[in-house]
Amino acid sequence: MAILGVDVGGTFTDAVLLDDGRLSTGKVLTARQQEESVLAAARAAGAHQVERFAHGTTVATNALLERKGARTAFVTNAGFEHLLHLRRQTRAQLYRPCADWPEPLVPLERCHGVRGRMGPRGELAPLDLASLPDVDADAVAVCLLHAYRDDGHERAVADELRRRLPHARVVASHEVAPEFREYERASTTAADAYLGPVVARYLDALTGACAGAGLPQPLVMRSSGGVATPAEAAAHPATILVSGPAAGVVGASRIAALADIDDAIAFDMGGTSTDVCLIAGGRAERASERAVGGLPIRLPTVDLHTVGAGGGSLVWRDAGGALRVGPQSAAADPGPACYGRGGTKATITDANLLLGRLPQRLAGGVELDVAAAERALAGFDPAAVVDVVNAEMLRALRVVSVERGHDPAGFALVAFGGAGPLHACELAEELGMRTVLVPEIAGVLSALGLVAADERRDAVRSYILPLAEAGELPRDGEADLRYAGQSFELTVPLQDGLAEAFHRAHEEQYGFAERDRTIELVAVRTAEVRRGPELELPRSDAVEVIGPAVVELPGSTCWVPPGWVGARDGRMLRLTRQ
Repeated sequence: MAILGVDVGGTFTDAVLLDDGRLSTGKVLTARQQEESVLAAARAAGAHQVERFAHGTTVATNALLERKGARTAFVTNAGFEHLLHLRRQTRAQLYRPCADWPEPLVPLERCHGVRGRMGPRGELAPLDLASLPDVDADAVAVCLLHAYRDDGHERAVADELRRRLPHARVVASHEVAPEFREYERASTTAADAYLGPVVARYLDALTGACAGAGLPQPLVMRSSGGVATPAEAAAHPATILVSGPAAGVVGASRIAALADIDDAIAFDMGGTSTDVCLIAGGRAERASERAVGGLPIRLPTVDLHTVGAGGGSLVWRDAGGALRVGPQSAAADPGPACYGRGGTKATITDANLLLGRLPQRLAGGVELDVAAAERALAGFDPAAVVDVVNAEMLRALRVVSVERGHDPAGFALVAFGGAGPLHACELAEELGMRTVLVPEIAGVLSALGLVAADERRDAVRSYILPLAEAGELPRDGEADLRYAGQSFELTVPLQDGLAEAFHRAHEEQYGFAERDRTIELVAVRTAEVRRGPELELPRSDAVEVIGPAVVELPGSTCWVPPGWVGARDGRMLRLTRQ
């Protein structure tokens, strides 16, 4: 059975083909039209007779960050038209009162109200569809109060809008994020409507291109770590906002399992950013909400933390003369100065080249120009540049470990991405970690994660009532629980003795539990999962590595500092601190 995975990144597009135990890879520079890069990477990996094809894309993320989505309108209850603009009371930056949040996706002049009101226990005022004003937009987000509990009014408004605007995309909040907290629900719905036309056009183009190339219809990686059909992804594109990084976490989990390691931290450093995620007990941590471009997206996601630090991150000095790195990136075009493609600004890749940590030729056929790197880094110390970017990534690693009550010393670091293995050992040493795993195909591990990904469909049901009144709950899944009167909840796996499990989780998190206080069930989260294919990577001859050393891998390069030793078995390089 031939299985293909293609992941589109900011600099490179990677492909992995697993065919009856034989593994082949491809890496090409990302083109402006992503579907062209997907097909080029598939050809580079030698894909022909493929039975399963999974894909990770940045189309949704780029459209949101670059504000290149559809012309969108927002419809809510009359009197609440400012909902997207009022947000929450929190400041964008605690010590800068004048700092503003990013502008909402929908300007105020396209935010409309309709008379009628639903309460948590039923209708308070009848819906008046005649009060719905004319809406002029290519996409419409509908979010009415308490629609997570009773969607009658919201469904009627959405149906009326679809009748009036047959060519517009209309999304109702109960269809995409049926949870309480109206601002987060509205923000998610607006993003889903805003991204719909862009993502649908891309997936249509990709599906057509794949059919023309003899490839099957692609499965698209969701933010939750599972794949879905193109139709499902196009229906709710907000679910694929961290498509590629989620695939990397899936790949890292499989690599850790092959090394018989249950607790690990996935460390993915690519060309433009670094993504980290904690893997505890063999399972990646998950979250029910994530901010993308400063906007809350209330959908299931792998609990990634991202910083703007990658191999292509630009090196610069601020007004005070301090050395800074990122978040701006040289991307694939023109790329780092040493790529010889017209780039003149210094990057992390240029610094690593001058430190002797890179070969003369990278995967994808990129010849490195040392003289160009020296010109770009004139006035900068390459070692200091690496120290600065390491400090940025250390903060990210601490966020998912130390700040959440985990001692990183008990975890292994799974390093991947084109640049991750160059920095992994130094970061692990700072955190007291003694084991680093570098997959043989570290440079294309996100694509491998696509090969191995499950098909996953997440669902959520809101309750907001005392746990004792909730009735029978599903056996598998998670529950959001809180003490009555609290503003936020803890997520606990569904199990027998759920109340006591919540008390224990609350005590572990906050240092106390109130066992005589009423517990409120906020929501139950479940997932329908169809397991992905079994993954068995081929082995080659074992090789011993003693630092300092540069280890060239098929799609990346690993720097082994002094004091580190390792064994390379063809599947991965396992490094330990002496």
